[in-house]
Amino acid sequence: MQRYKNLSGESGVVAYEIGDRSITVRFNSGERYLYTDGSAGAENIAEMQRLATLGSGLSTFISQVVKDRYERKLD
Repeated sequence: MQRYKNLSGESGVVAYEIGDRSITVRFNSGERYLYTDGSAGAENIAEMQRLATLGSGLSTFISQVVKDRYERKLD
């Protein structure tokens, strides 16, 4: 997984892995969640991938838009 830049210094996200039509996110609790086009929608996955690469806004986007629409919890 790639370390999340966390430009704000306050994110709940610590790492991510971008896949084909998916993103896996590790939160500071240690839990990992897989989000896919099928679970969260292609536009949301694209935005999550963009925010992850940018290093800002991913945790907020998940909590406000995507919420619990993950494919599965990995841990």
